[in-house]
Amino acid sequence: MKRNKLIEEIREMVVRFDEEGIKKVAYQVLEAGIDPLEVIKEGLQKGMDIMGKKYEKLEVYLPELMMAADTAYAALNILLPKISVEAAKTLKRGKVVIGTIFGDIHDIGKNIVATLLRISGYEVYDLGSDVDTKLFIETAIKENAEIIAISCLLSPSMYYMRDVVQRLKDMGIRDNHYVIIGGAAVYPEWTEEIGADGWAKDAEGAVELCKRLLEKGKEAEKPLIIGARR
Repeated sequence: MKRNKLIEEIREMVVRFDEEGIKKVAYQVLEAGIDPLEVIKEGLQKGMDIMGKKYEKLEVYLPELMMAADTAYAALNILLPKISVEAAKTLKRGKVVIGTIFGDIHDIGKNIVATLLRISGYEVYDLGSDVDTKLFIETAIKENAEIIAISCLLSPSMYYMRDVVQRLKDMGIRDNHYVIIGGAAVYPEWTEEIGADGWAKDAEGAVELCKRLLEKGKEAEKPLIIGARR
């Protein structure tokens, strides 16, 4: 069946990093009248799931994961505009404000997380790197985002993560937003020390973390730790 063949090709091209090929197949999908939402879920997301499992098993590393994400996003840019408003609502899982904390300009890991979240159906507001603590909160309030995701690779900057949590408390809106953290400088225990809601060891784990927090809501065990350091 043509539908199944095209979706399978999309999935395989994500794994092979075939960015030009996946664009061609994405247009073929639209010409064939196949539901683009189905292609995103069954093709792109499942292709990234495969890469996530490979990454977990150390069969691929961050550069390969990023290449797969870039490939998937090339097709996503073609398919998303063709999704109906009602169908798009089923794809959106939640809103995430993400950035690298003040004093830290590293953003490769954060960019991977942001890309995987978008492909997984989240509306992502990427603030970039060296982000002031106030901006995380201001953006989360403005966009009504459920999750604030903070990355940090430099130890001196990790203390600003605590400021984000404390500001939310001081403003009386701590329960309005989940705060999740990650990056080379931070560790699971730091999550509890600063009163954050969760930590993930890698980009794939960050997506799972967001999913669990939004699915379980107030019933979610916090802090929620996804994975352990290798």
